[in-house]
Amino acid sequence: MSDKPTYTPPQVWTWDNQDGGRWSKINRPIAGATHDKTLPVGEHPLQLYSLATPNGVKVTIMLEELLALGHAGAEYDAWLIDIGEGEQFGSGFVAINPNSKIPAMLDRSTTPPTRVFESGAILLYLAEKFGAFVPADPSARAECYSWLFWQMGSAPFLGGGFGHFYAYAPEKFEYPIDRYTMEVKRQLDVLDRNLAERRYLGGDTYTIADIATWPWYGALVHGKLYDAGEFLDVTSYTHVMRWADEIKERPAVQRGRRVNRSWGPEDQQVRERHAAADLD
Repeated sequence: MSDKPTYTPPQVWTWDNQDGGRWSKINRPIAGATHDKTLPVGEHPLQLYSLATPNGVKVTIMLEELLALGHAGAEYDAWLIDIGEGEQFGSGFVAINPNSKIPAMLDRSTTPPTRVFESGAILLYLAEKFGAFVPADPSARAECYSWLFWQMGSAPFLGGGFGHFYAYAPEKFEYPIDRYTMEVKRQLDVLDRNLAERRYLGGDTYTIADIATWPWYGALVHGKLYDAGEFLDVTSYTHVMRWADEIKERPAVQRGRRVNRSWGPEDQQVRERHAAADLD
């Protein structure tokens, strides 16, 4: 354990822009725009403003899966929002997502245009709009929604909790790393026990629950998040590994994970996507 003095919280917390690690320069305790910036608009009804983080990849995979099913109305323009440079605080982006987080989407096929923010909400909106990747049977649909919202509630413990303290915090402390490691391993066990009896999260059918969960937990067990695979012993979760490997092979998944990517191998970077040919 650390030999540093125990921290005593002040009576009233004040922000002094302290060092919060890798992403500290974009963290602040207030909302709203920091600068004026109009968002670009392409030719398609669906305009996506995002980045290829796990939450962003959910939506580009969904759109590519819809296109693979033949839904021409799912054609989209994907514009890169560089969160490291604070582009999510531009006035145009804040108008679509007052929470200043990617992804955010504008559907210009409606009058007035419909804004959608939060990745789970975008997946639901698209599933309902195109009638795809959500079961028709009420019980199966409820199971799908339950796993979708499980992911939305669980991922902050993986990202903002474990990921921050294990990979990004300016100092390593035993307590928060142990606390969030325990929770992430519990989550992996939840998934593993479920997938021991099912091909996909909700049953035999691939749904938005899988599309939402794979970019986080699939990436984790494939060693693509926080370089923590060995630390978490991810290969011991054999059913999660099987599920993650199967989804990874889907062509739409392979296309979707490249969109709005600005790092890694050059052939995997598609900073903006405006037509299917951009992914060739």
